[in-house]
Amino acid sequence: MIFRKIFLALLVIVFFAIACKKRKNTVIPYVPVNIYIYPSDPTFNKLNTVGGWTYLSGGSRGIIVYRRSNEEFVAYDRHCTYDTENSCGQVQVTSSQITAVDSCCNSEFVLTDGSVIKSPATVPLQTYQVNYNGNELHIFN
Repeated sequence: MIFRKIFLALLVIVFFAIACKKRKNTVIPYVPVNIYIYPSDPTFNKLNTVGGWTYLSGGSRGIIVYRRSNEEFVAYDRHCTYDTENSCGQVQVTSSQITAVDSCCNSEFVLTDGSVIKSPATVPLQTYQVNYNGNELHIFN
């Protein structure tokens, strides 16, 4: 009876040890973001159409701004959410212009909502808050 309890206890410990080793850090470092841009500015002409996107400086590894609809934008940090401590690059928009990929781990994300469509990442891209008044786009956290 005692051996059975010891065996079960060891089995549980081994299970949690293995599970913890597989888990990677998914926390993106906090960097204050408070950016104002004007999509009508020629610098951001890609944002004038639905599905348009642009890169901005800021955040942990840069920011992707994507126009989801005429009135709606989303903004993501370019820091991959897989193994954030060892992430070696920036998430890049693919030639399809509907996904973004991290070239180091090959995780892929959908631009409309930041969700993961190809692992090893399991957590969506970090989003920033956005406010759009029809003229000015404010990106912040």
